[in-house]
Amino acid sequence: MTTVLFPGSFDPFHNGHLEVVERAVKMFDQVVVAVLRNPQKTDPMFTLEERQEMIERSVTHLDRVRIVAISTLVVNVARDVGANAIVKGLRAVTDFENELQMAQMNYQLSGIDTIFIPTDSMSSFIASRLLREVARFNGDVSGFVPAPVAEQLKLRCGGTP
Repeated sequence: MTTVLFPGSFDPFHNGHLEVVERAVKMFDQVVVAVLRNPQKTDPMFTLEERQEMIERSVTHLDRVRIVAISTLVVNVARDVGANAIVKGLRAVTDFENELQMAQMNYQLSGIDTIFIPTDSMSSFIASRLLREVARFNGDVSGFVPAPVAEQLKLRCGGTP
């Protein structure tokens, strides 16, 4: 059985992330989405538990997807879940440089390869950072996130779902 780990902070989980999960499910027997606490990203909008719950609600239409929350090295989680590979989405060339460095470090630490999945051009501009900013000013981001995430963003930012 092939298992792939899809790690990220997912604050919030958006349609670009969902696209990567949907495509990975077609290629692997099991996809483990790892919601992580990224110490480089301060002041998250949602807790790990909230993000995990939103993702679980967003992927109910998919079989063979499991969600875990972590606060450790990605390679440790990959080993713990028996991942054969790590999968990462790429939106643009600017993502590639950072993701390549992480992939090389992860490989040196663990021997686990990283597979890059380019997002569709309709999702390539979506970034959690931008969604948080728009949502905080009560902008409508419902076209960019799964419905469970849109509901939580509206509640968190003072709107009604």
